[in-house]
Amino acid sequence: MPDADDADSDAEPQVEAQANDDEDDEDEDAGAAQNGGDDDEDEGNNESEGGSAKSPSPAPEPVIRKRRLGRPPKNRPPDWDQLPIERPNQDPNETPKKRGRGGYRGRGGRKGAPAVPTQQEIDKEGTMADIVDDELLLDEDPEGETKVDKMGNLLGGREYRCRTFTVTGRGERLYMLSTEPARCVGFRDSYLFFTKHRKLYKIIINDDEKRDLIERELIPHSYKGRAIGIVTARSVFREFGSLIVVGGRRIVDDYEVAKLREEGVVEGAIADPTDHYNPNEPYNKNQYVAWHGASAVYHTNAPSALPAQAGKPEVKKRRVNVNDTNWQLEHAREASRFNAEIGAIRKHNNLGVYELHTNIIHYPAFMQPTHVRIEQVAPASSSSNSSSQKSSSSFPPLDPKIARNFRVIDTTMESPGSGIAPAAMETHDVPAFLADFQGLGAVSDDIKDLLPPECRAAFDTAAEKERSWKAQWGPEAQFAHRRAPIIDAAIVPYSRG
Repeated sequence: MPDADDADSDAEPQVEAQANDDEDDEDEDAGAAQNGGDDDEDEGNNESEGGSAKSPSPAPEPVIRKRRLGRPPKNRPPDWDQLPIERPNQDPNETPKKRGRGGYRGRGGRKGAPAVPTQQEIDKEGTMADIVDDELLLDEDPEGETKVDKMGNLLGGREYRCRTFTVTGRGERLYMLSTEPARCVGFRDSYLFFTKHRKLYKIIINDDEKRDLIERELIPHSYKGRAIGIVTARSVFREFGSLIVVGGRRIVDDYEVAKLREEGVVEGAIADPTDHYNPNEPYNKNQYVAWHGASAVYHTNAPSALPAQAGKPEVKKRRVNVNDTNWQLEHAREASRFNAEIGAIRKHNNLGVYELHTNIIHYPAFMQPTHVRIEQVAPASSSSNSSSQKSSSSFPPLDPKIARNFRVIDTTMESPGSGIAPAAMETHDVPAFLADFQGLGAVSDDIKDLLPPECRAAFDTAAEKERSWKAQWGPEAQFAHRRAPIIDAAIVPYSRG
């Protein structure tokens, strides 16, 4: 059996020395007992030899286990349940505090406070720019700096098209509500405004700043629960230049003057021709404020004059009610509008329609030639021939070297003269029952005899012009130098019969 000192030392909780299986525990106890016996024999030998007594072992101190959160360990010491537990020092009369999730969470300090960024990406390549004084630190244009100061105030008598204001706790720097410059430059909301223009830094104001703007009637009281975004007026002017200035002109009222001159921008041109600006009247900056009717700019349909009756579905009315008084006028207008649309479509088709399956541009049939005539012109061999060709031909004579080494094809377009209907030579999309009635030659003699002498003479003259015109376009074998194909029986093993 082990001595008392060893037994006491085994009573101390040592989690690392405990085994997982009962068999290992028994082996350790047996080993401890054997070692204890050996120690006793050694001590006896030492006492007999030296005569000195061994110093007594100190009394074991009780281990106080602190209560910790979570479930107990999987491998508990044998005396886990007998160890005393240290209780926290708290007043018994105090109301117990409910367990929470911790006081500080996330990178932004206290819960709910967002982290303030120090840099922002300004392009697709990942270029980062530092954020200083609520705007990005970018390269400055020397000439542009003469038009705006560091606080965002425009110089030289210029004026913003949007409202500007200062914010409590941010000095004298001018700011804008992000929705107002967004609508001014053509965006429906501020999301695309900041997404397309990454050199602008969006600021979300806190409750105190929001309350101050409400008291100053810059935003309505209903916005107290919304996230309000603002942007510095100086950064907006640097990004848009003359587009954000009342009556702005390119380069004259722009910030990046050197860049625009390199791009070839016309100096002095109106930046926004659609903006209604009268120098003799004050500019209406409330037209871009949402609660002053700026949202109505994007409504394509005008609101109905009468409110919708309860219980009946809302019917989309026409802009003009047709009645027995104006029906002829409205029908004429609609017919004119429809004809104009058809004319525009036909005019557009004259430029050609691309067919993706054949990779060919198709043109209308009335623009295509109906007949072709090929004439072979002998090369000029003498000065007399060349002078005669120059006077009679539409194209200058060719050098004999070019005619000998190359095949040159000159194409000319001939149209019927006056008095000849173009339909006389049309062969496309002609019904079978009208195939024999193309031109004046299809008119029978019985009908010709009914004409007065003057009309008959004019008719015969026009018919003769048509016959002479058609005579220029004979069969292709004669006028187009087209011959019958030569079929080699060795290559095409088909019967010729």
